[in-house]
Amino acid sequence: MKIGIIVHSQTGNTFTVAQKLQDKLSTAGHSVNIERIAPAGGEQRDAKNIRFDKLPDLSAYDALVLGAPVQAFSVSPVMAAYLKQLPSLQGKKIACFVTKGLPFYWTGGNRAISQMKKACESRGGTVGATGIVIWKKTGVEKNIEDVVEKLSGSF
Repeated sequence: MKIGIIVHSQTGNTFTVAQKLQDKLSTAGHSVNIERIAPAGGEQRDAKNIRFDKLPDLSAYDALVLGAPVQAFSVSPVMAAYLKQLPSLQGKKIACFVTKGLPFYWTGGNRAISQMKKACESRGGTVGATGIVIWKKTGVEKNIEDVVEKLSGSF
């Protein structure tokens, strides 16, 4: 299966999870590409004003993984802007993950996952596994491994 991991990462934490997931999926025999999304002109806080110079061609993939940080108790503004521009995802299997600093899932993690899932399903995609990585939690490496295992198992 050809899988695209579409990721927004400011500090590199979310990208690190994407790389570990890519390794796991590749070892399982999938063809996996990571594509980073970044706004034209640098990071911005207002999703309405975010523009992209280039977006990934999702038609090249059988399945997708979307990854982003949590900011202000929601999915990052860059990912929120990207989600509004998604093409049809009809027939695509999708997994989503977020990374965050605050130690509880209810401090934005659950909401961000819900936002990503709703956007994908509104475009006809089927969202399976989701995961939340908490960076300031004791045992972050185990948390990452658990999320990678859960997401990779959905493909």
